[in-house]
Amino acid sequence: MFQPSQADVRRFFCAVLAKSRAAQPLEALETLASLWIAEHPEYHADLADAERAVQHSAATDDGRTNPFLHLSMHLSISEQCSIDQPRGIRQAVELLAARRGSLHDAHHDAMECLGRMLWESQRAGRPPDGDAYIDCVQRHATRD
Repeated sequence: MFQPSQADVRRFFCAVLAKSRAAQPLEALETLASLWIAEHPEYHADLADAERAVQHSAATDDGRTNPFLHLSMHLSISEQCSIDQPRGIRQAVELLAARRGSLHDAHHDAMECLGRMLWESQRAGRPPDGDAYIDCVQRHATRD
C-alpha cells in the first residue's frame, strides 16, 4: 500500500494546482483533486509554492483549517464512495448530499465523522470503526 509522506502530499496538491492553471493534462486522481481544489480558492495561495508548502507548518492554532489535510479528506471520502468502503458510505454520503443540497457540504459533515473515527481509533489503540463512521454520517443525513 502506498503511504506518501507529508511532503509528498503537499507537493501533489501544489502540482495539481500548477498543472490546472497551465491547462496541462491531468491523471484521474489529479482531476479529482483539481475539482476539490477549485471548490477551495482560499487554499490557492497555500498551494502556489510547493517548497514553501513543504516547509510551512499548517498548524490550526491560527483558526485556519490545514488545507492539505482538508483536501486529503475530500479525496479520501471520494474514494470511499467510489468503492463503497466501508460498506454503506456511498449511500450515506448521497443521502447527506441530497439533504444538504450540496456534495461539498456533505463532505464537510462526513469529514467530522471521519476525523472523529480516526481520533477515537488512535486514542483507543484499536482499528477504525467503520460502522460508527457510517452511523455518524447517517445521523447527519437524517437529523432535523
